[in-house]
Amino acid sequence: MSSPSKRREMDLMKLMMSDYKVEMINDGMQEFYVDFNGPTESIYHGGVWRIRVDLPDAYPYKSPSIGFVNKIYHPNVDEMSGSVCLDVINQTWSPMFDLVNVFEVFLPQLLLYPNPSDPLNGEAAALMMRDRTAYEQRVKVWRTTVLAPFSWWSNNNKHEYKEYCEKYAKPEDIGAPQEDKSSDEELSEDEYDSGDDDAVVGDPDP
Repeated sequence: MSSPSKRREMDLMKLMMSDYKVEMINDGMQEFYVDFNGPTESIYHGGVWRIRVDLPDAYPYKSPSIGFVNKIYHPNVDEMSGSVCLDVINQTWSPMFDLVNVFEVFLPQLLLYPNPSDPLNGEAAALMMRDRTAYEQRVKVWRTTVLAPFSWWSNNNKHEYKEYCEKYAKPEDIGAPQEDKSSDEELSEDEYDSGDDDAVVGDPDP
């Protein structure tokens, strides 16, 4: 039986050899980021999420801690912390599983089959149960706006980004344009100063 440290090393190398982009957080092998692509057959396709993985000292006998770094709109992912409600990781983890299972099976299933009856994001769960079409549109808006710095522009999907923003995004989702400033507000402090200087012509009255 291999030691936990040896198993961590083996599983991490296996993950890297599976073409996942892995970025270590420190010199150890217990904390790292993994870039995770939304499953092709899901509404999350086209998004790339950075997942933080923390391996406990007792790994693989204790499950890894998994969390989304950049935001995702999903009933079973906490919007603020990025923590994941995933039974197989949180409750039924087995030493038979490894890190490749997490990224090729568990997380894809989470995105393919959300469970609104056990939510961490109550708003997303309620919207999904009330109006599935509106929920899917909101996911696409988040995917194109929130994830833009991470993946959208690098994938050259500018046309679809613009289309979704125009069709679905609320002003606060994409950044509403600021109202035009009044002419007085547009004048800079220097312009006011120069105006004062120009008003003084000739010698002052005695």
